[in-house]
Amino acid sequence: MPDKQNLLVVNEFHPETLERLDALYHTHHLWRCAEAERPKLIKSLQGRCQAAATGSWTCDPIVFELESLQIIAAFGVGVDGIDIDQARQRNIRVTNTPDVLNDAVADIALALILSTTRKLLAADRFLRRGDWLKTNFPPTRDLGGKTLGIVGLGRIGQAIVHRALPFKLKIGYHNRSPKNLPYSYYPTLKDLAAHSDILLSVLPGGEETDRIIDAAVLESLGPQGIFINVGRGSCVDEHALIQALQTGQIAGAGLDVYEDEPNVPAVLMQMDNVVLLPHIGSGTVETRRAMGDLVIENLGAFFGGEGLVSEVGRG
Repeated sequence: MPDKQNLLVVNEFHPETLERLDALYHTHHLWRCAEAERPKLIKSLQGRCQAAATGSWTCDPIVFELESLQIIAAFGVGVDGIDIDQARQRNIRVTNTPDVLNDAVADIALALILSTTRKLLAADRFLRRGDWLKTNFPPTRDLGGKTLGIVGLGRIGQAIVHRALPFKLKIGYHNRSPKNLPYSYYPTLKDLAAHSDILLSVLPGGEETDRIIDAAVLESLGPQGIFINVGRGSCVDEHALIQALQTGQIAGAGLDVYEDEPNVPAVLMQMDNVVLLPHIGSGTVETRRAMGDLVIENLGAFFGGEGLVSEVGRG
């Protein structure tokens, strides 16, 4: 029986996938090493290890000191935690796990839209406090006829659209360029926000999108507007968002992602007009398992000399 291939596991991610990788490969868990021991592990793997697996949200840059490294298989879609430029300079291929999480993230987006516009969590608290015995819950707003403005109308964004249309929402969007789709395209974020009742971000992280949703965009959204984020927390100026919520510049927000996860500003947790989720967009058993399948398929293809299933920047 041939020896198992060496695999460097950079950080902790989906436990089931880690167990499967442990069974398939001779794994070396960098994240279990003390800081001072990590260079020793890398040195011991020189020339013997060609592959690494990592959660896409962070990747210790020490992996680039492994000169024999040829592939980084990431668990996740957004790869802003990986230095892609350095990987390209070193001819290190990077894979991710797209598409399999579209539905799960879209479901959470719709849940946040409903929760914020109909104030479902506030209504739940209202009933549990016994307030219904004293008065009725204040009226909320219909979804039908409102405009959902999507920032980043990619595959996840289109899965959200499929869910939004039966609720009679109108669709607007902003991308770097218009798509051949029957929805209203707006060339700037401010234009989209100004024409939206609900502004929803599905943007990936990275330098191009860093704090791109700023005070001016939120001001354009207006005092009846709702902001939803299921993309990356780094895309939003969190201070400006807090200020907009505090001053009534916008009506509310539904957030699944934050600037410094898992740290969420205490002021957000104290606001009744905000729904907060702990980054659970892809957090279903089925979706996480499918993501793990893609990590394993990409590594298997690499070691088998076959075409990678989902290589970042290709296909």
